[in-house]
Amino acid sequence: MERRNNLMPSEQQTYRLNGISCANCAQTFENNVKEINGVQDANVHFTTSKIDVVGKASISDIEKAGSFENIKVIRENTEPEKEPFLIRYDKVLLASLLVVFGFIANIMFGNAHYLPNVIYGLSAVVGGLSLFKAGLINLTKLRFDMKTLMTIAVIGAAIIGEWREAAVVVILFAISEALESYSMDKARSSIRSLMKISPNTARIRRNGNEQTVAIEDIAIGDTILVRPGERIAMDGTIIDGYSSINQASITGESMPAEKTHGDNVFAGTINQDGFLEIEVTKKAKDTTIAKIIHMVEEAQEERAPAQAFIDKFAAYYTPAIIAIAASVAVIPPLFGGLWSTWVYQGLAVLVVGCPCALVVSTPVAIVTAIGNAARNGVLIKGGIHLEQIGTIKKIAFDKTGTLTQGTPQVTDIHFFSDEHSKALSCLKGLEARSNHPLAKATMTYMNDEQQDITAADVQSFTALHGKGIQGEINGETVFAGSPDFFKNVPNEVRSYQKAGKTVMLCGTDDELLMAVALRDEPRTESKSVIQKLHNLGIKQTYMLTGDHAQTASALKYDLKLTDVKSGLLPEDKLNFVKGQENGNIAMIGDGINDTPALAASKVGIAMGSAGTDSALETADVALMGDDLNKLPYTVKLSRKALGVIKQNISFAIGIKILALLLVIPGWLTLWIAIFADMGATLLVTLNALRLLKIS
Repeated sequence: MERRNNLMPSEQQTYRLNGISCANCAQTFENNVKEINGVQDANVHFTTSKIDVVGKASISDIEKAGSFENIKVIRENTEPEKEPFLIRYDKVLLASLLVVFGFIANIMFGNAHYLPNVIYGLSAVVGGLSLFKAGLINLTKLRFDMKTLMTIAVIGAAIIGEWREAAVVVILFAISEALESYSMDKARSSIRSLMKISPNTARIRRNGNEQTVAIEDIAIGDTILVRPGERIAMDGTIIDGYSSINQASITGESMPAEKTHGDNVFAGTINQDGFLEIEVTKKAKDTTIAKIIHMVEEAQEERAPAQAFIDKFAAYYTPAIIAIAASVAVIPPLFGGLWSTWVYQGLAVLVVGCPCALVVSTPVAIVTAIGNAARNGVLIKGGIHLEQIGTIKKIAFDKTGTLTQGTPQVTDIHFFSDEHSKALSCLKGLEARSNHPLAKATMTYMNDEQQDITAADVQSFTALHGKGIQGEINGETVFAGSPDFFKNVPNEVRSYQKAGKTVMLCGTDDELLMAVALRDEPRTESKSVIQKLHNLGIKQTYMLTGDHAQTASALKYDLKLTDVKSGLLPEDKLNFVKGQENGNIAMIGDGINDTPALAASKVGIAMGSAGTDSALETADVALMGDDLNKLPYTVKLSRKALGVIKQNISFAIGIKILALLLVIPGWLTLWIAIFADMGATLLVTLNALRLLKIS
């Protein structure tokens, strides 16, 4: 909608729709809305059942534009009410009952009697009134969609006296639409379930008083009160309380996260066992769950390459079917065939040629896959990225915080002196006075594993830039730092270094007391994730790091990576990604430091993006939880989705070709035609719904 950019945001309204049954109906509805006085533009999103209206139009005006389909219009933040089954399909049930009466009348009075045809005709009118209404309007505007073709076929069948065929075709078409509507609702259920996650109201404390208010009325800085078992209504920071929070709806993590004062929490997550006071940090429209829902809905509307191809193909397909149907109806009678026989065959060609199954084959798979991914803590930003992940053969990983824990940890200690307590006491005394990351990691180890050791009293403490630290302990100068600081370095130190570990020594001028080996350890899941990716057909896995070659080489061996690139600056990572053939590589990183490389890759994947606005905005794919296991799942889902799309297109075209071949011996009937169309639509939809089961 190009004109929208020139309009004030207030002139656009978004509504939810109830009753959209097919993609072609959505297009007809969109065109009708555009013709409303005061409407400058409109865009119907079939996959998410929404419409954007630019300009001025009342809900009743918009519903009138959708009266051919009995479309109901609901405000965006309102959950549509489901009609009871008997009310929603009352006309179909009545039409079916009339067909049964028609069969009975046919048996009682015979084929020549007028009564069966009257009943069949009444059944066709009752069951197909909305169909005929939309089809005739389309005919006057030369729009040849599915309903137009069906209307021509049913009216033609009535003209040549095939009243029973006309009635049954109308009923089967209505059933087909009902099944498609049900299936699309099922596919959309992932997004609807996300929408229900966050409460509509919250209990807050204002001016010392507790009150329950709508989330739209909560301001930044308000304090919300959350009891055990309740869902958190807003993004915020805990100011009082301690609890376990189930964050599966945001991050996909199965284990609850422990949260206390100063920790951030997300709307839609569940407070399990503590009372919390939370200071609101974002408005309702800006919460993480609101952004996820919005982005997933946008992603479902973004056309994948396969869908774009189908759209172009359908533009030529429908006119071609009309031409074939006309040829079947007219040409054989010119050479001696019966007009009634071949006109009937031509009408059957129109019915079987309905492009419904073909049009829905790709979007239903994309909707299902992206919705399933969102429920599992993976945000895929569009159908194009869903397809691209499935074609990737190379993945590059950032090291720190992606393949590794992100902070150094003590892996080994080795004593060169028999006085272990003295060595530990000296090291603890020195490191307690340093702010270096390695010192902090050492102190964490000391406090966890060596709690009985008392830190030595250190005098004249000095930090030696680039080398280490020193201080006087019991009148003796003790050093702690790089092995280069010491004269004679034992072989044990060299073996640690070959394993990619950073070594820190502690000792005096006369005696070496101990060695501490540290490393930014790989995540527990990193090795298995790399193996899973290789099993899924990823040929090459790279690690891109600024660390020195020994550390990189050791991690390559430990994790079974294909290759590593060490000593890289951010621009070096960018050049590496750009240098790949056709740029056919995915890059996974933290979404901030590696932004250039992420942007240059075919698919940029941000790691641990929950609550990180920049990562949500810039990445093609965001793994919301800090869980690398979501990467093989995403690749697997994408591969499955690609397979389903190809299968659906093959089913949709193949079934129609088989049905059209029945024209040659004259075996194609309206019944077979509608069953072929209905069967193809149902088949592609049910096939796509299998993607909901992938986990």
